[in-house]
Amino acid sequence: MVQRNPCIANIKTAYLFPEIARRRREYAAAHPGVKIISLGVGNTTEPVFPHTGGGLSAGAAALAASETYTGYGDEQGLTALREKIAAVLYKGMVAADEVFISDGAKCDIGRLQLLFGAGTQAAVQDPSYPVYVDGSVLIGAAGGAMQGGAVYRGLTYLPCVEENNYFPDLDMIPPNGLVYFCSPNNPTGVVSDRKQLAALVEAVRGKGSIIIFDAAYCEYIRDPALPRSIYEIEGAKSCAIEVNSFSKSAGFTGVRLGWSVVPKDITYTSGESVNTDWNRICTTIFNGASNIAQAGGLAALDNEGLKETRALTDFYLGNAKLIRDALEHLEISCVGGDNSPYIWAHFPGRDSWDVFSEILEKCQVVCTPGAGFGPTGQNFIRFSAFGHRADVEEACIRLGNLK
Repeated sequence: MVQRNPCIANIKTAYLFPEIARRRREYAAAHPGVKIISLGVGNTTEPVFPHTGGGLSAGAAALAASETYTGYGDEQGLTALREKIAAVLYKGMVAADEVFISDGAKCDIGRLQLLFGAGTQAAVQDPSYPVYVDGSVLIGAAGGAMQGGAVYRGLTYLPCVEENNYFPDLDMIPPNGLVYFCSPNNPTGVVSDRKQLAALVEAVRGKGSIIIFDAAYCEYIRDPALPRSIYEIEGAKSCAIEVNSFSKSAGFTGVRLGWSVVPKDITYTSGESVNTDWNRICTTIFNGASNIAQAGGLAALDNEGLKETRALTDFYLGNAKLIRDALEHLEISCVGGDNSPYIWAHFPGRDSWDVFSEILEKCQVVCTPGAGFGPTGQNFIRFSAFGHRADVEEACIRLGNLK
């Protein structure tokens, strides 16, 4: 028989969000009729707005007529969408042929891990989105788990905690490796400022490394002084790949549409083009994003679509303010929720899964235990602002049961 892939065997814990779903199901089965409200998984809840939805509808209708039907498109994405992303979102900071359309930022991160392979060192913010770590283990870039599965050999963890203003010690970055960095950060909701990102770029360039910059929540930034893209920082085009998505900005979590930017300035130690290799990966194992989804993406980047994105993200930021206000009323220390849809709440000395269980039992509210995001998350809970307003308001009232 075929032997099991040892990289899969190296993952000692279940992926975070299915584990949360399992525990929620168990609680619901034991408490029939009880309404459980989720402030946990970052899944959008509000319908796609009319103009953007009209783009999706038009894309679907085009497939039903012989004169407008399209089959396979370019694996890199529609030229019109690549050009529009470069012009509208990046204001010409990147070229259209540096933009690659995909089925989402998470999928792109997995393919980027395949691009760089098992021999590349990696550093991750701690706490961080689990796929940075789990994907690195699956590709063989990290070894077996230590400390009960919270830490993996071969990965450098960059603690982002209150004491360092949630920005890591850049001296810890490994040479000639990858640095996974997310701003606005998931899970903390903290946004790195221009000075911090300039220091990150300088440090990474000095180490000969590459940043994988996750900007999936950039449309939630309201402070104009805070960068929305790593390419706003001088020198970033020589050392940073950016991934982004329509999921949390346009409500495309179920539509699946994102993109990556791989500048042509980035080269390997031996001088070959990373952009060329990324094109090879995309054309080899990916057949391109849905034609329907890309039609919706084009509509989302129209002036009316951009207004809809602003309205949708404003709505979720309103939810975030309600949640943070409720927690602070309980004298629970928090960050995030102002330029991000996530609130990172501190429960000193408490195991985060124990706090998760307490909130579920006392409040019938699902949240996300911070330990699932890395070792420094152990005493924290992430609250997500993705939810219907009435549910969020009710959840905020229920959180009063934690007194």
